[in-house]
Order: sequence, then C-alpha cells, then structure tokens
Amino acid sequence: MSGIDEITLNFSPASLTLLNAILAVVMFSIAIDLKPEDFHRLRRAPKALIIGLFSQFIVLPVLTFLMVLAIQPRPSIALGLILVAACPGGNISNFITHRAGGNTALSVSMTAVATVGAILLTPVNIALWGGLYGPTRDILREIAIDPVQVALTVGLMLVLPLVLGVQLNMRHPALAARLHRPLQALSMAIFIAFIVLALAANWAFFLGYAGAVVGLVVLHNALALAGGWSVATLARLSPYDRRAVTFETGIQNSGLGLVLIFAFFGGLGGMAVVAALWGIWHAISGIVLAALMARSEAAR
Repeated sequence: MSGIDEITLNFSPASLTLLNAILAVVMFSIAIDLKPEDFHRLRRAPKALIIGLFSQFIVLPVLTFLMVLAIQPRPSIALGLILVAACPGGNISNFITHRAGGNTALSVSMTAVATVGAILLTPVNIALWGGLYGPTRDILREIAIDPVQVALTVGLMLVLPLVLGVQLNMRHPALAARLHRPLQALSMAIFIAFIVLALAANWAFFLGYAGAVVGLVVLHNALALAGGWSVATLARLSPYDRRAVTFETGIQNSGLGLVLIFAFFGGLGGMAVVAALWGIWHAISGIVLAALMARSEAAR
C-alpha cells in the first residue's frame, strides 16, 4: 500500500475527452425528461429538496471527514473519499429510486439542482475538507487545484447538457420522448464499457491495490446511504420522499469524480481506485437496497 500515493493510472488525454463526452450525453439523456414545471412544483413544496441537498452537500462530507479522521487511510485514498463525497448525486440514482418505489420526480429534480449547485459546492467541499486534514492538505498544495477550473469543468460537462436537454423537451417534446430511453440506455452502456476498458488498461495496478480500498468504499457508501436515510427520517419526510433522499445521498457521480481526478490530480492512484470502486459498488448496493425496499412496500 505504501506506493499507492505515487502511482498514476494509464489514462490518455483522449480518454479523458471521451469520458467528458460520455458523461455529458448521460446528463443530456436525463435532462430531456425534465420540464421547468418539475422545478416549479418543488419550489411550492421545497422541504424534501432542501433536506436532500443538505444531506448530500453537508452531511455526507462531514461524515466522510469524520471517517477519514477515525481510520486515517493513505492520503490519496482519503482525498479520493473526500472528492467523491463532494460530487453531486449520480445519474443512476433516479433509476434506483424508481425501483425502490420512491419519489422519482424528487430524485430527478434533486439530481438536476445538485448538478447546478455542484459548480460552487463541489470545489468548495474539496478545498474545505481536504484542507482540514493534514495529509490531504499537502496533496492539495502540491496540485494547486484551481476551484474556478473545477467549476468550469462541472459546468460544461453537466450543467450545459442539463440546460440543452430541458430546452429540447420544452421545444420538441415528441422528439425528446422518442430519444429518452434509447439515448439513456446507449450512454450508460458506453459508460460501462469505458470503465471496463479503463480497468483493463490498469488491471495489474487495480488488482494490487483494490483489495485494500474496497472495505473503505463499502463503509463509505454505507455511511452515505445511512446518512441520507437518517436525515430524511429526522426531518419527518414521508417514506416516499425518504427513499429519494437516501439514494441521492448514497449514489454519487463517481464518473465526474474520475474526470476531476485525471484533469486536476494527474490520475493519482489512490483517488482513482476509490472513484472507480465507488462507481461499481454504489450501483450494486443501491440496486440491492432498492429491491429490499420495494419488497417491504409490497408486503404491506
């Protein structure tokens, strides 16, 4: 494990550009199912949305920081956990919320609002929590990360496709309806294939270090899901809304995390392994938890 902080993954600039494009298409495929009314509806009853964003951008980073203080993993691994916690909710959270019998409209709107908010909150959370922990603060000093550049990356990759998708749905709803499912399926399939190929190109490194990180990722994801559920429960949200908040907190946009890691941290080994494992594990844990929730709901 001692060398993980010095290792960088095999990832070309062309691969990074491709990943940017794939994530933009994934965001666009979600956005074409959104309308301005979705946001207006939440503005009239904003409690669940506010609780969800609080859970995602405040509670999860705090829980992550406390976990890092308690366990004190290698610096690059610690910064990877902090960075993933600073990202907005992942795109598959909408699908998983639907499978769990939760409020899908709330989930989709939370993803959209969190994506816009991530322009400011993602770089702020990385700088704040990474700067409070000595070993990760040293990495941030060496990298000299520019929060403005992070914000521009998030904006161009996620917010621009979001705006374009909503505009298409407003102006050409029939076309948006025809494109939604095939485009979402295609973009997710390409994204999965990309991750598989990236892992194959770094397989020896991944085998050497993933085993030491997997327990931390599982614990971190469990904290995220439990944190979302606890915050929603304490806020007395309905079970319908509680499920959306749970998955929006526990399903993170690890694809964005990988882009930031390769764009600003040079593919730093521990960070990249954390984000890659998150991308695999949160899908597994989310689908399993959603099935259990759906089964308990059906049994009532």
